[in-house]
Amino acid sequence: MQLRGESLAAHLERDLRPIYTVYGDEPLLVIEAADAVRAAARRQGFGEREVLTALTGFNWNELGNAARNMSLFGGRRLLDLRISSGKPGREGGAALQDYCARPSPDTLLLVTLPGLDWSEEKAVWLKALTEAGVTVKLTPPNLVELPAWIAGRLQRQQQAADRDGLRFIAERVEGNLLAAHQEILKLGLLYPPGNLSFEQIRDAVLNVARYGLDGLREALLSGDLARLERTLDGLRQEGEAPPLVLWAMTEEARTLAQVKAGMAEGRHLDQLLKDARVWGTRQAPFKKAAQRIGADQARAALRLAARIDRLVKGIGSGDVWDEFLRLGLSLSGCPVFHGEK
Repeated sequence: MQLRGESLAAHLERDLRPIYTVYGDEPLLVIEAADAVRAAARRQGFGEREVLTALTGFNWNELGNAARNMSLFGGRRLLDLRISSGKPGREGGAALQDYCARPSPDTLLLVTLPGLDWSEEKAVWLKALTEAGVTVKLTPPNLVELPAWIAGRLQRQQQAADRDGLRFIAERVEGNLLAAHQEILKLGLLYPPGNLSFEQIRDAVLNVARYGLDGLREALLSGDLARLERTLDGLRQEGEAPPLVLWAMTEEARTLAQVKAGMAEGRHLDQLLKDARVWGTRQAPFKKAAQRIGADQARAALRLAARIDRLVKGIGSGDVWDEFLRLGLSLSGCPVFHGEK
């Protein structure tokens, strides 16, 4: 059985399955989901808990032994298995499948993992865990969803903020939910329940955003110039390698140019996106970008990317990060004045 993260609390109020698997890229969400399972287990009488940490060299026989060993006091027990690498390996995969084939009625198994890639999500051992119990994939909110997520957290501590205040917090904790959680708790300590003013939020919230290439690509496709500039500045301060930044931006420019060329030939946009391997959540912002940006602008962006590539290699003059911003502006549909050709 697969569950979305937001459905877990309601499920635990109704039911308790013998196995729970929790994974995701955002540590805060994984920690909170695992805590919710542990709390539900305690309410159902699983009074003992044994932690198994599967590091390099872990003896997977310990999982079977722990499941077979009777509790010291004859009670029900929670087995807390943590696979920090997300990869149990062949031996671990076999051990997990064996456990799933014969789960103990007096033991609840909780497996926590980091984010998994698409190949790991298709692994036989994860399928076995899902069929024998409940698997929860935790997906962090994106920047558009983040203000509502923050508002929900503030509501838990009987506080509220207006749209500008929520956006201010979101921009300063983007990509770092643990920091967002800490800043929200700090607001609860500093101010009484009720509405928070923008000034109170501004004075209390630090800039603890964590920037990445995925956020940069989202800013490019959405045409959000403020976020684009903020993300580039953050990547620069965090020491991101210019070749990686150029690769991410050039990929978007090249795909846009390819799609625009196909549209000029009268081909359907959905098929063009499929051919360009633009899938899932990227499709909606890419469609908007394709409508916003002309074919000439996409080709000009590729020429500018080629110039930046020469700068990265030490050919020519100019600040590479200024040129990244110029490239981002060109992909947002803004007119850009080019210097050196």
